[in-house]
Amino acid sequence: MNQPQPVKDASSLYEVERRAQHAARPGFRITELQLSATQKVPWHTHTHVSDTFYVLEGQMRLFLQNPKEEVNLKPGEVYVVRPTRPHLVTNGGAKSLTFLVLQGVGEYDFVPLLGTK
Repeated sequence: MNQPQPVKDASSLYEVERRAQHAARPGFRITELQLSATQKVPWHTHTHVSDTFYVLEGQMRLFLQNPKEEVNLKPGEVYVVRPTRPHLVTNGGAKSLTFLVLQGVGEYDFVPLLGTK
């Protein structure tokens, strides 16, 4: 089986309602994403950086592997996904989900995972 190849820019791999970069420094970045009720950030992992999710509006359903877990976040809530832990971000409500993702400290990459359930 082929190993998925890390990419530096994952914006072409999935659709979102809106994407805004708020900060980008070597080893750290803050991005704001808005997902419709049917959109998701597909299963992936990061080699070196953690994802810190902070919900601004709506409800997030976060699915994780190693160990298997589901986390539901409301506005003002935060969850950190450590490097190399597979995760999937979905909208947990009927309205748009808007959240910040703080990524660092380290070189960013996005490793898509195929066949993860």
